[in-house]
Formats: sequence, structure tokens, C-alpha cells
Amino acid sequence: MQIGVETSRAVENKRIFVVDDDEIIRAAVQFMLHDEYETHEVPSLENAFEKSKTLKPDLIFIAESVLRAAGLEVLSELKQKIADAKLLVIVDSLKDGYGKEAVAAGAHGFIAKPLTLEFVRQKVDVLLGRRQGVAIPLTVLS
Repeated sequence: MQIGVETSRAVENKRIFVVDDDEIIRAAVQFMLHDEYETHEVPSLENAFEKSKTLKPDLIFIAESVLRAAGLEVLSELKQKIADAKLLVIVDSLKDGYGKEAVAAGAHGFIAKPLTLEFVRQKVDVLLGRRQGVAIPLTVLS
């Protein structure tokens, strides 16, 4: 068990898919969350759609590279096929504004690399309704 993990959360059985074509990022995010959430590494959107037929996620992390390859319109498809799942985009940088574009296209939020344990958990907790969100100006994050 990781330090700082609230064990009562582990029994809530919230499910997260981490959709990224980079195996290392998938594993890192899965490691950050696995003690409190049922976290699944998924290498592609096709795999996410297939897996969601039997396991409905509460939250889906989507890598910028995966989203760029599929196009922002796939966010609408995700919302239709995997209803009620929150969509969180992992962007490579805040500088190009892709996270804001993804939110405008239907994502529930974005998080920029480099990913930190505390910020990933905080963002997930806010999206899944476990904690009140605090708006952080983008100027502070860049």
C-alpha cells in the first residue's frame, strides 16, 4: 500500500481506464492510482470500447497522442458509447492549448505532463466527486 492512501476509497470500486499508446505512461498512471481505484491499462481506443462492454469505467484518461490520432470528435463517441464516464486528457504541454481544445470538444478536464502523484490523485478525486475542486489558474501551472 502506498503512503497517503485512504483505504476506504479502495473499496468503493471506482474504475479507471488509462488509454495511452505509451506503455510507460500507462503503467505510471496505473501505479499512481491502483491502491485507491480499480485501474486498467488500455493501449488504444478500440481496446477501451471493447473493454467497456463488460467493465464500465467511471473515468477515462486519454493521452494527447491517442486523441490527436483519432481526432477530437472521438470525445463525442466516447460520451455516447461509454455514458457517464468522465474524460480526462493527458497533454504533453500547456503551451499549445490542446487541453483547452479538448475541453471545448467535450473532455471534462486535462492534466499536463510531467505527472505528479499528488496532482493526479487530486484531479481524479475532483472528477469523481470525492473532493471539492479548486480552480488553479493556468499561469500558475506553466
